[in-house]
Amino acid sequence: MTDAVDSFLAQWQRERPEMDATPMGVVGRLSRASSLVEHDISEYFVAQGMEPWEFDVLATLRRSGAPYTLTPKRLVARTMVGSAAMTNRVDRLVAKQLVTRETDPNNRRSVLITLTATGHELVERVVDGHVANAARLVADLEPVERTELNRLLRKLLISLGDTVEP
Repeated sequence: MTDAVDSFLAQWQRERPEMDATPMGVVGRLSRASSLVEHDISEYFVAQGMEPWEFDVLATLRRSGAPYTLTPKRLVARTMVGSAAMTNRVDRLVAKQLVTRETDPNNRRSVLITLTATGHELVERVVDGHVANAARLVADLEPVERTELNRLLRKLLISLGDTVEP
């Protein structure tokens, strides 16, 4: 069985046999897989009455551990969203009463973003379905293949500079 990228690569092989288009195949497959996965994930969250970015912010606060609070800088670093976009997202989540934004009592120059009880309940309700959806998306891969794909993707991401401060 072949995928769409195979046909693109075959065309390049026919037209430019001297060129090794293998890297284009890897990048093309990553891009296509990302689009397909993002579409399915988005559909799941829409069915739950939320946007994927909302889950991303709420889940980041939830997995940070009690008291489910981060500074905007740490929230930006852990979600890979720019600070301007994060300000907009936090504003919208504050309006929905899913997070609070308060001055840090220990440092009046700093702000703390905290998951509310309503936001916590929402994440808890949605996360198991999100994990089940992710499992469905990779169900055709054997466990050993998932492990290897994780290893290879981690290596690629690190080589591209995708690291997080501890």
